[in-house]
Amino acid sequence: MAIRYMLLTQKKDLRKILSFLPKNNFRAVLDPYSTAAQQRSTGDDLHSDEHVDDRSHSVAEVRILEIRASKLEAQVRDLTERCTKALADSDMVRRRTRKFVEDAKVFGIQSFCRDLVEVADLLEQATKNFTPEELVLEDSLLPSKDVAHALDRLQCIFTKHGLEKMTPIGGSYDPYQHEIVCHVAAEGVKPGSVAIVKQHGYSLHGRTIRHAHVGIAMETQEQ
Repeated sequence: MAIRYMLLTQKKDLRKILSFLPKNNFRAVLDPYSTAAQQRSTGDDLHSDEHVDDRSHSVAEVRILEIRASKLEAQVRDLTERCTKALADSDMVRRRTRKFVEDAKVFGIQSFCRDLVEVADLLEQATKNFTPEELVLEDSLLPSKDVAHALDRLQCIFTKHGLEKMTPIGGSYDPYQHEIVCHVAAEGVKPGSVAIVKQHGYSLHGRTIRHAHVGIAMETQEQ
């Protein structure tokens, strides 16, 4: 402001001096002052443009940072979802593996049990060839008592390891446990229930390893 005031003051004094000069010389003297004023005005405009450019540049940088932050947030969400899914999958695989190991421990003897129950069938069939009196007779020459004792001991071992004989007589037919081999007249049992057992079935910890061969009771037609 001080410089501009000095310029104006000098310009007024110069006009008073130039009033005594010819008109041609008047323009020549004023031209330097006019050029200086124009240069200063141009400088002010350039300085103002620089401020505008700085503000525009700052806004653009902020916008770029916001876009980058948005992309990073999207990547974080995606990675979080993937990590959560991977953890869930690994936990499911771990549970399945544990269940598989447990089943292998429990049912690993399943094939052996299938073969062993056939031995139990033979011993049971052998005991049927003896009379009740022979089974309780203390004569060591007869094998009946030893056979009965072996069968009882074998059934105790079956129970200890979770192998159980099915007792379906009088119960409802279950396709997961029974196999129908014949139909018989319903005498003293409910029609549709198991009336006789041709071959005993066995289950290992609740899983059927051999179906029981059964006969189903059927209503007879009255003549």
